[in-house]
Amino acid sequence: MAVSANPAAERSDPSLAGRTVLCVFAHPDDESLACGGTIARLADAGARVVLLCASRGEAGSISDPALVPDGDLGGVRERELVEAAAILGVANVIVLNHSDGNLRWKDMPQFENEIIDAVRRYHADAVITFDEDGLYWHIDHVGVHDRTWDAIASLGAKAPPLYFVTMQRGVMRGIVDAAQVGGGRTTASSFWGITPDAFGLSAPTPSFVIDVRDWVPRKLAALRCHRTQMGPNNPMAWIAESEARQLMGFEQFRRAPIESSGQPMLEQLGEIQHAD
Repeated sequence: MAVSANPAAERSDPSLAGRTVLCVFAHPDDESLACGGTIARLADAGARVVLLCASRGEAGSISDPALVPDGDLGGVRERELVEAAAILGVANVIVLNHSDGNLRWKDMPQFENEIIDAVRRYHADAVITFDEDGLYWHIDHVGVHDRTWDAIASLGAKAPPLYFVTMQRGVMRGIVDAAQVGGGRTTASSFWGITPDAFGLSAPTPSFVIDVRDWVPRKLAALRCHRTQMGPNNPMAWIAESEARQLMGFEQFRRAPIESSGQPMLEQLGEIQHAD
C-alpha cells in the first residue's frame, strides 16, 4: 500500500537514531488505534520501535467470515498486525500467546517477566502502554496497563520512562458522524458494539499531546489492515483523510510517576503541545 513519504524531515524532528521505544498493547489493532501516529513519527525520526502484543486477539469480532476460512482468527489477526506494523515503521513485532479476554488476571507474573525481558533484550529507552482507563475501560487493556506499570516500576532507577496513552474525548463520536455524513455509505453508530462516547470518557488528564496530523494517513492505513476488526461498515473504513487528520491528528500522553534514570524521549518530538 502506497503511503506518504517521510514528513519528519520537513518538521526537523530531532534524530532518535539509536533509541528504542517498546510499545505494549493487548490485541492486534490496539497499537494503531491508540497511538499509530506517534509510532510512525518515532520511526521516521530514526527510533527503533518494538511492538509487544500480549495476545493474538482470538476472541475478537469477525467482520466477514470469509476472512477466517479455517476458523483461526488469532492467526489471521497476527498477520494483520504484521502488515499494519510495517506501514507504521515498526522494526520488531512480538506476539505473545496469552488468553484474549483474561489479560488482567491470568499469567500475571509470566506476563510481567516477558515485559521486563523485552525491555532488557532491546535496551528500551522508553515504554508506551495504555493509561488506567484502557481507552474505554476494556478489561484486557486495563490489565496490560497494570502489568506494564508493575513490570517497569520493578526495575527501579534502571527503569526507562513509561508513557501512558489516552484517547481524546469525543474523537470517536466525531469519526462516526464524519463517516456517516461524508461517505453516506455506513450506518454504523458504534465500534464493535461500543458506543463512541465511551472512548476517552474517563481518561486521566494528559500532560502533553503530540501532533501527528502528517502521520494520520499511515495511522488510517494501518487501522484498515485489521480487516477482521474494521470491516466495510466500520466508520474507519469511510472517514475521509482530511477529516481524519482533524479528528485523529493529536495523540495524548502522560508520563508515569515512577523513578527512572532514563532521559525523556517522547517529549523530544517536535511540536509537542502541553495540555491545559
